[in-house]
Amino acid sequence: MLNKILSISLHNRLLVLLGAVALSVAGIYFARTMNVDVFPDLTAPTVTILTEAHGMESEEVEKLVTYQLETALNGSPDVRRIRSSSAAGVSIVWVEFEWGTDIYRARQIVSERIPMVRENLPEGIGAPTMAPISSIMGEIMLLGVTSDSLSPMELRTLSDWTIRPRIKAIGGIANVVVIGGDYKQYQVFANPEKMKHYDVGLNELVEKVREANVNVPGGIVNQYGNQYIIKGSGRAYVLEDLQEAVLKQVNGQTIKI
Repeated sequence: MLNKILSISLHNRLLVLLGAVALSVAGIYFARTMNVDVFPDLTAPTVTILTEAHGMESEEVEKLVTYQLETALNGSPDVRRIRSSSAAGVSIVWVEFEWGTDIYRARQIVSERIPMVRENLPEGIGAPTMAPISSIMGEIMLLGVTSDSLSPMELRTLSDWTIRPRIKAIGGIANVVVIGGDYKQYQVFANPEKMKHYDVGLNELVEKVREANVNVPGGIVNQYGNQYIIKGSGRAYVLEDLQEAVLKQVNGQTIKI
């Protein structure tokens, strides 16, 4: 049989050569156009939970954040194993479910347990969030943002509002997580002497600062067949907006924050 095949091939060398070239061209074409995610599921259905713990060491993250999540998720239906990793400023928990568990049902189970943990987390800890469903062929890339002229707060703001949206706009990106840096915030330092002089309590000051950063809807005005939306714009976009907010009236004098 083998001799017959060799004999036919030798007598039809041109035909064999054309067939080999055609197969090579077809192989190259399909290799470049076929989908990358062609592997079967090699791991059990897994839900990943990310929690940012800004300013905490790895030991504190493990005790105050990771342990709380693991305790709440233990005993959930169809959970076979829980793994975790606690690093400085971030907690990652992997919840593995039994083989065959629908991934959307698994995410629903986890989402029902997360609210039970939020109220027990320390103040300043970010809300635990589930990572999006990604392919087993997915890769994780770590990018560092450094600067000799920008502060950690400016780097964090740049990463959150400029770099992160642009990376997420790239096709094939499942999620972008920003870790580190300082959050941009405005701080109000209370002066005890002035507060006592104007009879202002700390709770009153906190409430007025909160009210100075909201927009108030004013309804709709109908005029000449047109509808006009009325809105009270009170949100503080710059520090001066917060400084000019009215705290109270004392003897006809306006006291500002």
